[in-house]
Amino acid sequence: MSTFALMLAAAPAAAPEFNAAGELVRVVLSLLGIIGLILAAGWLTRRMQRRHGVAGRRIRCVESFAVGARDRLLLLDADGKRLLIGMGPGGMRTLHVYDGTQTEPVQQPAAAPVPAFGDLLARWKRGA
Repeated sequence: MSTFALMLAAAPAAAPEFNAAGELVRVVLSLLGIIGLILAAGWLTRRMQRRHGVAGRRIRCVESFAVGARDRLLLLDADGKRLLIGMGPGGMRTLHVYDGTQTEPVQQPAAAPVPAFGDLLARWKRGA
């Protein structure tokens, strides 16, 4: 037997046909599975990090104010006292301790309502 005949005998009889619809379904199902895993991981992460309410906590942040790019002021409630804390790259430092009763923050007066974009555009068109 010649080498050509041996090569033909060793070659597979026929290559399986490519099923495009089946491959497309497989790819879409795989993609949906991955998206489902991402959503499940996000849900689980949020559930694990959820705070269990303020009840039972002795320290809470009342307000935070950015003073600079890396510096902040924090107003904390801790066991009936309010602490003003400065926080920056050099660490944290207690700036002031307020004793006595806790006061509620002063409510700012409501600002005038901002007109809708459509109203501004109509006023601009009439003026032009």
